[in-house]
Amino acid sequence: MLKKIILSAAIATLSLVLFAQELTHESLVINIEIPVRVFKGSSFVDNLTIEDFEVYENGKLQKIEAVYLIKKTSIKKKEEKKKFTPKVSRNFVLLFQTMEYLPKVGDAIEYFFNNVILPGDNLTIITPLKTYNFKSKALEVLPKEEIIKQLKSKIKKDTRMGSLEYRSLLKDLHRQISSPDEVSLSISRLLLSRLEELRYVDENKLLEFADFLKTKEGQKHVYLFYQKEVLPQLDPATFAQLMSLQQDQQHLLFELLDLFSHYRRDITFNVDRIKQVFSDSSISMHFLYITKLPTLHDDGRIPSPIRWREQSEDIFNAFREMARATGGLTDSSANAASAFQKAVDASENYYLIYYAPINYTRDGKFKTIKVKIKNKNYRITHRTGYFAN
Repeated sequence: MLKKIILSAAIATLSLVLFAQELTHESLVINIEIPVRVFKGSSFVDNLTIEDFEVYENGKLQKIEAVYLIKKTSIKKKEEKKKFTPKVSRNFVLLFQTMEYLPKVGDAIEYFFNNVILPGDNLTIITPLKTYNFKSKALEVLPKEEIIKQLKSKIKKDTRMGSLEYRSLLKDLHRQISSPDEVSLSISRLLLSRLEELRYVDENKLLEFADFLKTKEGQKHVYLFYQKEVLPQLDPATFAQLMSLQQDQQHLLFELLDLFSHYRRDITFNVDRIKQVFSDSSISMHFLYITKLPTLHDDGRIPSPIRWREQSEDIFNAFREMARATGGLTDSSANAASAFQKAVDASENYYLIYYAPINYTRDGKFKTIKVKIKNKNYRITHRTGYFAN
């Protein structure tokens, strides 16, 4: 009899637990925030209402709870079926992947401090060597001109130091190819392998970067300055020179051609995964592709017998897709300041849309988001989705 009582009590307790879990599951409400930018041509459209927007998740129309029009860090207009408290402070990240210091980068820094940063904003600058975290309160301590001067100096120094090994490898490669023999071929192979390692893009670091920014409140803007890359190839004059080698040395020509033909980079990270993680972290990544070719010697000469061909298509396509997936912009220009100003100006105005997904479940899957404007053919940028965790 005692066993039956204990068993009945256990069943009743289990039923209550399951019932409570079911109630908890049914009452789970998640609100999704989407920064949305709407353009007609190159102009931001700022007269839209909540009734103009449609939001689809995994292809299903959702109910919009609120829409806010944001300009810089001010809420200019709001329409609420449910009240929210948008976080409109800004976290800026300027990330430099350049082979040389470009004077226009200094102009971009000046523009940022003179026209963009406001109280409450945070700035992180990532150079090839270091990371610098800047709080807007520093403007109360140091004159703006002094801050600009110090940051420009640090970026210039770090860019130069960060490219020293790359430049040194290129000079060594130049020397080896100038007098080809069996030993120089072996050394060249090692040099090219090391060059490839320096160009490697680490997927784990990208994921860690996204996770770090996800913890930040407010809007997150990443501006990636990426300078056009070049890869070595044999100069035709060198080819002709090697053809004149003695018969027993002409195999060097074919080995050199084979060595350079296999020198290329494959994308080593999962682009789709990175796109989803950056989108989930609500990061707007703006890809600024600097088309100015790097000068590879201090005196500005391009070394011979090596010529240089552009090799950025692989990374360009990957980062362009990442920018698109986060609602960011992509621009190609030889002028880093102009590209930066255009991206900043385009990203300062946006709508914040809130909706509660229908039948939300924490299944860990990536949910796609699509925003449309009713009966209008505008250009719209926004993040492509989130993970239901």
